Parts: sequence; C-alpha cells; structure tokens
Amino acid sequence: MTTKMQDHVRELMSKEACCTIQAHETLDRAAQLMREEGVGALPIVGSDGRFEGIITDRDIIVKCIAAGHDPSRVTAGDLASGLYSVSPETTVQEALDLMEDHQVKRLPVIKDNRMVGMISEADLAQNLPDDQLAEFVHRIYARASGKRGAGGGPG
Repeated sequence: MTTKMQDHVRELMSKEACCTIQAHETLDRAAQLMREEGVGALPIVGSDGRFEGIITDRDIIVKCIAAGHDPSRVTAGDLASGLYSVSPETTVQEALDLMEDHQVKRLPVIKDNRMVGMISEADLAQNLPDDQLAEFVHRIYARASGKRGAGGGPG
C-alpha cells in the first residue's frame, strides 16, 4: 500500500488490540507489559478507559530509575505524558506534522476518548513511499540531534 499525504490515519494505523496500562499500575508492571507485548510504549488509560497519556520505556529509565525512584512505587499515571493523539479521520500529513512538532515517534489514535489504534514509525515505514519516509525521518531526527548532540534523540 502506498499512502498519500492526504490519506487518513485510519488507513495505516496499527489496528490490532492496543495493549494499555491503567494509570494506577506501577512502572515495574508497565515494563513487564512492554516486554510481554514487545513494545516500547504503552497508552495510559484511566479507570473509565479514557486515554490519559503515554509512557515509554525511556520514560521509565530516565524519569524514574535514573532519577533514583523505585519503579514498584511510581505509577504510570505519575509519569503520564504525551497527550498528543489523532483521530482516525486525521490526514497522514497532519499526523506527520504533529509527530515532528512534538518530537514523538508514536501517536495514539482516539475515537470517542477511546483507543482505536496507534500510528508509529513502523506503520510509516511500511506505508509511505521512500521519499516521504526519508523526509519525515530527516525532519524528526535532524531536529532532535540538534537539541541533544551526537547521541541524542527525542525525549
């Protein structure tokens, strides 16, 4: 499938059941779920199932462990960040712009305040033509490396 920039997110998002974590669950549980599911990020949901943010493996390491906190005592909700999301009707270009503007590699796809999918770099790599993918990668990583130096990346 070759996606055009005016196509919609619903056409290239990962639709398989997104593994989520409840806001009250601890970061050690989040890390276990990430390992079990083979993912580097989990959408955080409240007790009502509504999207509250996202937590990444990097968040657990940098904001919890490296900061001297105990991951068995810090909850996913404590580190909830990245309230950036898109709807299934968002155009691919709009999603790419949002990802670049906020230096994020994945965006939850939300409909009626519920997760319906996720759009990630892997989805883009599988669906965008090489020239569009190369432009996106250049825009997101060139800007990130300028912020953090040689070993940097988006936070």
